[in-house]
Amino acid sequence: MMGTDNRTGDAAACPVITGIGVVAPTGVGVDAHWQAVLAGKSGIVRIDRFDPSPYPVRFAGQVPGFVAKDHVPGRLIPQTDAWTQHSLAATAEALADAGVDPADLPEYEMGVVTAASSSGAEFGQREMQRLWGTGPDWVSAYQSIAWFYAATTGQVAIRHGMRGPCGVFCCEQAGGLDTVGHARRLTRTGTRVVVSGGTDAPLCPYALVAQISAGNMSTVDDSARAFLPFGLDASGYLPGEGGAVLIVESRGSAAARGRDPGYGVVVGYAAGMDPAPGSSRPPVLRRTIERAMADAGVTPPDVDVVFADAAGVPEHDLVEAQAISAVFGPKAVPVTAPKTLTGRLYAGGSALDVATALLAMRDGVIPHTVGPDDLAAGCDIDLVTGQLRERRLRRVLVLARGHGGFNSALVLEKP
Repeated sequence: MMGTDNRTGDAAACPVITGIGVVAPTGVGVDAHWQAVLAGKSGIVRIDRFDPSPYPVRFAGQVPGFVAKDHVPGRLIPQTDAWTQHSLAATAEALADAGVDPADLPEYEMGVVTAASSSGAEFGQREMQRLWGTGPDWVSAYQSIAWFYAATTGQVAIRHGMRGPCGVFCCEQAGGLDTVGHARRLTRTGTRVVVSGGTDAPLCPYALVAQISAGNMSTVDDSARAFLPFGLDASGYLPGEGGAVLIVESRGSAAARGRDPGYGVVVGYAAGMDPAPGSSRPPVLRRTIERAMADAGVTPPDVDVVFADAAGVPEHDLVEAQAISAVFGPKAVPVTAPKTLTGRLYAGGSALDVATALLAMRDGVIPHTVGPDDLAAGCDIDLVTGQLRERRLRRVLVLARGHGGFNSALVLEKP
């Protein structure tokens, strides 16, 4: 188990999130996304990037109306995959939202830490088709970097002149939380601003087939009933593209710029790995939650809502529901999963959950989970459905679990 850095509950020592950028199936831009979440407006549609009829999964969360040339310099478009283009657009919005002009800050005191999962699958498929169809001379020279899991971190760092600590977390859905946890560490060792979060773009035949092989995706041919986490009829999840970028900033830096306290304070974080399949040891999610809360110096009554990982896979949902109930008590804390509007965004999913949680704290509402009706046996949680709840939110717990056993938990506190 990793994740704590001996936190004592002193929020003044923790960084703040001062900027948010969103490119998601619910909309391009923070406002578009938030209004869709409040209205319960889904971004799940029948896949139209290619003909999905030969595949068992035909629905996904697609980013609407994203035109790369409107957000990315023309010279970068042929060099990058859609996942990197989404991050470049979200980073620009997040920096503007935070009021950060990289030219005003020391270049070695700005870092970039992003999450990656499917990486440049669409770019890679296109170049492989060129290789097979027309020969190696037609393969783009940028294939060697556009698919690479660190491509987004590198492109963002280069574009904004950020020469401080940079990195990437390849933890699938959990990676977005891990980037924020690592950004907190960096701000405690002299880095002033860290671009964190992540995006993904797994909507091409190559990526879809790779996802189907795991056996966790829903094949229900009804967009409204295909992704029902914790529900009696849960049958898996739907994929999606996009995500969010978050500007994590030291309290000193934010205060000097007049941006303290920002959207929220990163007060607790922990991560862990599930035991190998077939092991007699239990999943680590409960322990990960407890470690994150201990790191934040909070107890169960201090947490006002849980943003769940909500895989939609019955056995995974049961593990998560049981972990939440074990920590907080049965139906003792509201639980929500706005990702039913977007699908699971892999590297971008938990980053988008953090963005949504920050907006929920700002406006004092708990977004509802669209889709599930009756909960599955053993899921003894207070899942917020039907309509949003107005409630003063002081602290939020965000959970994420990634394929392969990754578990992460993040505690955010309202300034």
